[in-house]
Amino acid sequence: MEVVKRKRSDAVSAPPTVAPALRNVTTSEENENSNIDLSLLEALEKSQSSVEVVDLRSLKKLVLSFERRLKENIEARLKYPEQPDRFADSEVELHDELQKLKVLAGGPELYPDLVNYNTIPSILGLLSHDNTDIAIDVVQLLQDLTDEDVLEDNDEPARVLVDALIENNVLELLVQNLHRLSDSDPDEMAAIYSTLATIENLVEVKPAVAELVCERTKLLRWLMGKIKVREFDSIKQYASEILAILLQNSTANQKRLGQMNGVDVVLQAVAMYKSKDPKSSDEEELVENLFDCLCCLLMPLENKERFVMAEGVELMIIIMKQKKLAYGSAIRALDFSMTKYPPACERFVDVLGLKTAFAAFMGKIPISKKNKKERYQEELEEHVVSLISSLFGGILRGSRRERLFSKFVENECEKIDRLMELYTRYSDRVKAETQRLNEIELDDLEMDEEERYNRRLESGLYTLQLIAVILGHIWCSEHPQMRARIELLLKQQKLSKEDVKDILQEYHDNIGDLDGPEEKERAQTRIQKFITAFS
Repeated sequence: MEVVKRKRSDAVSAPPTVAPALRNVTTSEENENSNIDLSLLEALEKSQSSVEVVDLRSLKKLVLSFERRLKENIEARLKYPEQPDRFADSEVELHDELQKLKVLAGGPELYPDLVNYNTIPSILGLLSHDNTDIAIDVVQLLQDLTDEDVLEDNDEPARVLVDALIENNVLELLVQNLHRLSDSDPDEMAAIYSTLATIENLVEVKPAVAELVCERTKLLRWLMGKIKVREFDSIKQYASEILAILLQNSTANQKRLGQMNGVDVVLQAVAMYKSKDPKSSDEEELVENLFDCLCCLLMPLENKERFVMAEGVELMIIIMKQKKLAYGSAIRALDFSMTKYPPACERFVDVLGLKTAFAAFMGKIPISKKNKKERYQEELEEHVVSLISSLFGGILRGSRRERLFSKFVENECEKIDRLMELYTRYSDRVKAETQRLNEIELDDLEMDEEERYNRRLESGLYTLQLIAVILGHIWCSEHPQMRARIELLLKQQKLSKEDVKDILQEYHDNIGDLDGPEEKERAQTRIQKFITAFS
């Protein structure tokens, strides 16, 4: 089963923010500013582009100055709680100090020293500041300090900083602040982006954060609220990406969201594109993110059940029939839903999904800019093969199985012709990869058996194994017409039943016990039955 791959959201960009003291610039001022001499602008850009050198001494100076301004602001607010004008200046000065701290992103090797100065609790405490602008400053500072490019070659300092942030409740404080931000205010909207980007950065450094943030906060509920919104916007897009990241490698998060009615929420969001295409590349990314979320959700068994109950199978078939951009994504979701889950397979046959699935199997797919790409075609092929393999594994008897077999007999066994075409193509690809790996080993590059096997799986061996499994099911049906067709096509390609047996044997020998020893034994028994039948 394909793993949903994580993407960085290059398309998502936050609007610029302004300082607290500059929030109310008038239109006339804006017009006047637009006439500033070009040479002054160039000089300003030049000064901003200069890089300030950060060392231990400057770090200490920055920290002391920040702590002093923070103390002054706290004292002023305590002394004049009902007189904002009496503490406004200290607020602007505090804002300035937070801006100065951003220079630390230029010296990530000093992060352990920043932590040792015990400055992190002071910075994070400001996320709850009564002045939202100050909290926004902190969010932007955290985004800068944890930026992927900044931390790329600084693994240990990055871990020290992230650990300190988590120990001082950064996740809880960020999400609490997120709930008080409005996406109708440009500056607060920018802070929403920065908050989500910071969480994404933290997960990048420490993957365990993905589960911690869902355990300790209401982030999942907030994200679901955003993807429920009918109109497309960039926050909905970024929320969908963060949700996919949180679900990607966490069974706990997949189950948690399932219990929160997440399957239904994601299906409703996807349903908006059953008969229409996204209007922009950003909206296309949103749809991909939503399907990534759906496929992640469909990993745990209980969520497969929720998917079937919510008529997810029917929705995916409708999307395929409409032949819009989400066509391939719907096949992928069906593949995930039906893997090792017979009720989804049965529902698929009952709601007449076979015709739609086999049209895709035969290569009759809608043409668009996206699916003209060779890799897209291959991925779709692989998912359809996996889906059909799941159907054979999930429907073992009765009229449903007869309907499945009948597909391979109709039109003079054209589906078997297609199956053997795929078998030959993937077989050739795997042989080429095996030869390449042999040549690598001749060059004295070490590669253990597991790595070698995984590379062959990635090159097409997994799909080839599934094709062999489908052939095994068909062969064991003892249908003379289908058997004769398989034998004829093997002979034409100068192949034999022994080749199919070898593929099945390797598959049999490498079945893992992820689902428990009993399930492993059952799976191996099924494959052994096919091996024996081809003898």
